[in-house]
Amino acid sequence: MIDLPWLENSRYRFPDPETAMQEPDGLLCASMKLAPEMVIDAYQKGIFPWYSEDQPVLWWSPNPRCVLLPDKFHVSPRFRRTLNKGHFEIRVDTSFDRVMICCASPRCKDEEPGEGTWITPAMFNVYCDLHDQGHAHSIECWHDDKLVGGVYGVVIGDIFFGESMFSLMKDASKVALHYLCTRVKPYLLDAQVYSDHIASLGAECINRSDFINIIGDRQHETLKLTV
Repeated sequence: MIDLPWLENSRYRFPDPETAMQEPDGLLCASMKLAPEMVIDAYQKGIFPWYSEDQPVLWWSPNPRCVLLPDKFHVSPRFRRTLNKGHFEIRVDTSFDRVMICCASPRCKDEEPGEGTWITPAMFNVYCDLHDQGHAHSIECWHDDKLVGGVYGVVIGDIFFGESMFSLMKDASKVALHYLCTRVKPYLLDAQVYSDHIASLGAECINRSDFINIIGDRQHETLKLTV
């Protein structure tokens, strides 16, 4: 059993992210409670919740941090053909709860296997509350008036902290992500941890301390999400 600091013992003050474990990478502390104000406080410090339903709430700050700079979004020739066909319509914040539900469901073959299974009922409720408060947003991909893909996350300043994405049609989540990077244009997109899938789109890893400094510098900026 890993011995972790409990937020209940510190009046919900997060430890310094530099004290996070190296194995598993970034595991910082735990709590029994999950609330919208805790999540916002965590993101402002470079921390995020990630746990399974049978666990306490686990809080993470991995080093290095995987980020995607919008100008470096990689468009392959095949994906360019998808974009040129114009099969999809992008909408913003019209079905946030449905995007989360789809992200929590089994994935189609072009997505990372197993992603989304950590979206517990408590996570769903808290992030929907954050959406109602104007902190969490969804970029949605629609085809023939059906929701077929999307990405959701939390915005702090002009940084988009990506949480999860899904596709019910091939490339639908990529189209939503492409819109986020080329039209919304956050200062950067936080992808949290490295995966081959996100790396293929241009993501890279930076030092945790650099990432936390960027958050501090960008918190007073504003990101406008429009279609």
